[in-house]
Amino acid sequence: MNGLELSRAFYEEYGRPMLEADFPELLPHLAAGLFGSGSECFGFDDEVSRDHDFEPGFCLFLPGEDIVDRRTAFLLERAYAKLPKEFRGVRRPLMQPVGGARRGVLRTEEFFLEKTGSSDGLLSTAQWLQLPEQALAEATNGEVYFDNRGDVTRIRQALACFPEDVRRKKLAGQLLLMAQAGQYNYRRCIAHGEPAAAQLAVCEYVKSTMAAVFLLNRRYRPYYKWSFRAMRRLPKLPLLAELLEYLLTTGNEAETAGAKYDVIESIASDVIAELMEQGLTKAVCGDLEKHAYSVNDGIPDAELRNAHILSAI
Repeated sequence: MNGLELSRAFYEEYGRPMLEADFPELLPHLAAGLFGSGSECFGFDDEVSRDHDFEPGFCLFLPGEDIVDRRTAFLLERAYAKLPKEFRGVRRPLMQPVGGARRGVLRTEEFFLEKTGSSDGLLSTAQWLQLPEQALAEATNGEVYFDNRGDVTRIRQALACFPEDVRRKKLAGQLLLMAQAGQYNYRRCIAHGEPAAAQLAVCEYVKSTMAAVFLLNRRYRPYYKWSFRAMRRLPKLPLLAELLEYLLTTGNEAETAGAKYDVIESIASDVIAELMEQGLTKAVCGDLEKHAYSVNDGIPDAELRNAHILSAI
C-alpha cells in the first residue's frame, strides 16, 4: 500500500466518520485529500523514502476566517490530532516536518499562496514564467477526496498546466539548450580531449531534454530526484528516460563517445517528431536550434515572443 492509498484508507476509516459525527455543520465548507510536498503525494514513496515525514495523514482545507473562524478551526485541529496515532503499522510523527505542517487542518488560500504566490490560482504571465515547476507540481499532485465548496478543485484546475504561450516559450528555451549542449558542445568537448566537460554537456542535455519532454506532455516536472520516475509514467516519449539514463551513466572514452552522440541525435529526432506532431514547429530538419526558434516564432503574444529565447528558463 503506497502513501496515497494509506492516506485515503485512514480518511475513510477515521477522518470521514469524525467529520460527519462532530462537524456536520462544517462539511459544506470543507475539502479533503492528499497533495503537496512529499514523495507519497506523487505516488513515488517506497521503503527508503518512508524513513521521514511519512504518515497515514490527510489534508483538511478550510476557507477564510470570515467563513470558518479561528476557534472552529482550532477545534477541528484538536479533533484531527486525536485520531489514532498508528494505522496499519505506520505511526503518525509527533513533530512537524521541516518547513511546517504538511497534513491536518490547512487554510486553502494560505496553502496555495505558499506554493505558488497566488491564493486563488490566478497568475500573471510573469508569475508563470518565474515559478519553479516543482512548486506547481506540488499544488496539483495527489488526490482530492471531496471538495464541497469547490474552491480547491477550481484553483487546482487553474494551475493544472502552463498557459500555451508560456509552454511554448519554455519549450523553445529548452530546445535551444538541447541543441547547444548535445548536438554541438558534446562532440567539441570530446575533440578537445575534455571528458569531464563532455559529461557536463551531457548533463545539460539530459536536464533540458527532460524539461522539454514534460512540456510536450503538458505536465510539470517534479523535484529533480523524482524526474526519471515521473518521466517513465508520461504518455508521450516515456522510453527516452532509458536513453537519458544511459547518457548519464556511461563514460566518454573514445570507444563510447560515438555511440553516445548517436543516442543524443536519436533522442533529438524523437523530440522533433513530437514537435511536428503537435504542430509546434515549421522547421524541417534535424537541427534542434532551428526548431527552437520556430517554436518561439509561433507564440502569439508579441511581447513574450520578442523576449530573449532563454527568458523562461
